[in-house]
Order: sequence, then C-alpha cells, then structure tokens
Amino acid sequence: MGTLKQALIDSDEKTMNVRFLESRGSGNVWLSPFQMLRFCGTMFALKKRGELDVVHINLSQKGSTYRKMVIACAAHLLGVPYVLHLHGAEYQTFWKASGPGSMAIRALFEGAANVVVLGTVWRDFILSRTRDIGDRVTIVPNASAPPTLPHIGGGEGVHILFLGRLGDRKGVPQLCEALGRMQGNPAWRATIAGDGNVDAVRNAISQMELADRVDIPGWVGPQRVAELLSSADILVLPSFAENLPVSVIEGMGSGLAIVTTPVGAVRDIIADEHSGLLVSPGDVEALTKALVRLVDDPDLRRRLGEAARATHRDRLHPAIFADSICKVWRHVAARQRSTSALEVGRITEAESK
Repeated sequence: MGTLKQALIDSDEKTMNVRFLESRGSGNVWLSPFQMLRFCGTMFALKKRGELDVVHINLSQKGSTYRKMVIACAAHLLGVPYVLHLHGAEYQTFWKASGPGSMAIRALFEGAANVVVLGTVWRDFILSRTRDIGDRVTIVPNASAPPTLPHIGGGEGVHILFLGRLGDRKGVPQLCEALGRMQGNPAWRATIAGDGNVDAVRNAISQMELADRVDIPGWVGPQRVAELLSSADILVLPSFAENLPVSVIEGMGSGLAIVTTPVGAVRDIIADEHSGLLVSPGDVEALTKALVRLVDDPDLRRRLGEAARATHRDRLHPAIFADSICKVWRHVAARQRSTSALEVGRITEAESK
C-alpha cells in the first residue's frame, strides 16, 4: 500500500481522492477493535458528506479476516461497495472448504464488488470456494519501486541475498543447510536479513563455521535494503508458502538472478530458466545446485537478471500497479452509480403507477 500511495502521488492523479487509513494499527492487538471502530466511524462521516464511493479492504488470514468482516458489513449497511485485496500467504490453509467459518468467509467474498488477487493460483482458489463471482475477480500482481541505487554486484565474491522473516515458512533452515553444503566453494558470500528467529539462524551458521562468510544483520530498514540489493548478485527465497513475495519483485527490479520456489503466484512472474531458477520447497539438494550454478556461471546470472529486470519494467512497475487498481475502483464506482440510477428509475415508475 505504501507503493500504491507513492505511485498515486507520482502520477499526479486528480480524478479521485484516495485516503489510506489503518484498520488495525501498529500497537497492541487488544487495541485493534478500537482502531477498527475508528475506521468504521470515518467511513460513516465520509458517506454522510457524500465523499465515499468505494472501500478498499486489504485482507490476510486469521484476525485480519474477522476484522475485515466487520468493515465489510459496515460498508454494506452504508450502501458503499467494497473491494477485497487478498494478500495472505497461507489463505488456502486458513480457509477450510466447509464449516461455519468457511460460510462466513464465502459471504465476505461473494459480497465484494470486486476481489483483487495477486496471481492465477489465487484466482482459481477463490473461484473454487465461491459462486458466481468469476467476472468480479481481478489479477493485479504486487509491484516495487525501481532501485534507488545502481547495481554494482558483489565484486570478486558472488553475493547471495535473502530478504524476509527468518523462520520455517521462508525456508531459512533449508537455505542454511544449502550454504553449508557450499562451504568448499570459496567464490561466494551471503547476507540473510530480516526479523524473526535471528539468534537461531546465527547459531546454525556459527555451527557450520560460516560466520565469516554469512552476515545476519537482523531487521534492516529501507536504505539498507537498497544497499543490499545494489551489492547482491543472487536473490534467494526458498519459501514453503507465499502469496506473491515483494522481496522477489525487488530483486527482479534490481536485475538480480532469482532462486525461489514455485509457491503462491511466483509462477506468474518467474519463468524457470528464463527469468529465474525454480526449485521445489524443502529440496535442499536442488537449492544447493541452483545456487552453485549461479555462483559458477556469470553469464547465466547476467541472462536471468536481465530477463527479470525486463519483467519488472513491463509488469511489476508501481505505475502499472496503480493504474490497474484505479481501473478496478472506477469500474466498481461506475457500476454502483448505474445500479443506483436503475433502482431510482424503478421506484419512480412504481410511484407513477
């Protein structure tokens, strides 16, 4: 959403007024209901002033879904159409095929004026759980801003970069094992950056006697991320579950050679052996071989990186992302106005009779 907000500012969009409001907040989870009620109050005030046409709801699994059910219900009561934007990496596991919870989630999706998903696999999943909303599901992949720093690479040693939460879902244990297997190859170094199980990863790397070659800085801010992308040659993300990972998109924008797993909507943006290398989740041997190939073959790194950068430019640029979202909003608002006009016409006709 930060990317979308900046893209709208950069485009000098004048045809709509877009407000970005938090429905949970960054504080204690027990305070989230108050933030949600504040969000609903703002909706009511905007509607009363005639300044609300569409509500855009970002959706993940668990608590996010239950909070957004309240917001969707409030929008419905106000007569304002809502758009769902699905981001949850584990939504397929969260949304069971049956049960009371499943029925409530289905009602949430079927009541949406449009459902934005990040890739083909998510469109197919939503359609398998709902009825008659095929014309209301739109694929809009995530985007990332072009790199702010020029790409210089790792120099004499090939720099392998991981960006993300350190833990099992992102495949960090498998990445550590793969790096351990590459110990005999002196031509690489690595950075594993992110929050999560930082100490556990540092201990694992230390036990492999790789602490001098693998940097684990913990969480890093945007400027440091930009510096790491500039100095990296390979972006690796061996996840078990994703929706559409932003770190992969950022790596593509920087022209890095990508090694990742075909989970979530990754296959929509990475073509194996063309714009990256795909390995099966949990397959340490395949992950090791892919990394070794790239470390040893600069031409392969260059070819994959150039194709990845071209894909980012043509499909994953913020301007394209913002334009796609704006088209969804305009379509939903226009359909709502058309429906309202039809209803008024019917009422007038009935009164005349």
